[in-house]
Amino acid sequence: MIRLERKGIILSKRDLEFEEGGVFNPACVMKDGVVQMFYRAATRENFSTIGFCQIREGEVIYRMDKPLLVPEYGFEKQGMEDPRITYLEGVYYMFYTAYDGRNAVVAYATSTDLRGFEKKGLVTPRISYDEAEDIFRNSGLDKRYREYEREYRQKRGEEVLLWEKDAALFPRKINGKYAIIHRILPGIQILYFDNFEQLTIEFWKGYLKELGKMIVLDPKYWFEESYIGGGCVPIETEEGWLLIYHAVVIEEGEKIYRAGAALLDGENPQRVIGRLREPLFEPEEEWEKRGVTNNVVFPTGAIIKGEELEIYYGGGDQSIGLVSLKIKDLLAELKEKK
Repeated sequence: MIRLERKGIILSKRDLEFEEGGVFNPACVMKDGVVQMFYRAATRENFSTIGFCQIREGEVIYRMDKPLLVPEYGFEKQGMEDPRITYLEGVYYMFYTAYDGRNAVVAYATSTDLRGFEKKGLVTPRISYDEAEDIFRNSGLDKRYREYEREYRQKRGEEVLLWEKDAALFPRKINGKYAIIHRILPGIQILYFDNFEQLTIEFWKGYLKELGKMIVLDPKYWFEESYIGGGCVPIETEEGWLLIYHAVVIEEGEKIYRAGAALLDGENPQRVIGRLREPLFEPEEEWEKRGVTNNVVFPTGAIIKGEELEIYYGGGDQSIGLVSLKIKDLLAELKEKK
């Protein structure tokens, strides 16, 4: 049985221009016994930058009064959103959604000290959704993949780029290769590669031809009927990779975001060991149910502290909350849900 403890709001917006619209969807990593949090900060006009704070024992001990990272390039001119951070082989990799006002793609930056970050450019390709769908159409995917391509072309125009969000780098190479969890609607896929220079448009076209073979999870249960996407950076445990993700369903015309969990094989993350058939947690508090966006819990940061798993999440696209649970209880439940 999973006993989940809600710790409430950990971080709220301030009366500062760069975050007066909301603070949410944080990336978290532990360093020197302190949670280093990189969060999405939004203006009232929903222009996003990356803020930074430090948390010890649930209390903020330091917080910057200006953004740590701001848009600099055309592909991110309307915002840097929803960071995830991974420590791998001496380097911190921050993945984030770059938004130009029409298109969402994934970019990344690196650091060795969590203070100075160097932007490295795009991870995902600048390819039209239409062309991408033409490539992956016959790769054995569920028909819903084609439906989302049509939807985005209708909403954002014929030349809208392949819509990519919710990417995170695994904190260990798998069979000698970097691995990225990412999302092409409506499911979660995995990408393997030798180095970041390899991620050219031609590499991605080859990958898209085989997209049907790269699925980790597709929507399956009632609370993820519309689509699912990555949440926290995959967590390595003795039982395999623990994946905390978000799931969306439309109820009475409104999206509801909930948190799901799955356990993946340590050397082959496409082999699902177990998966919760009910949400790990869902909107319950008023600030989760009524916000800039209603009915949202969006998990993006996770820290292991002893026997506890702490999950930081965006609530209502306005505040950052925290829940905790015994990791052994969650793993035991997942192993039963094969």
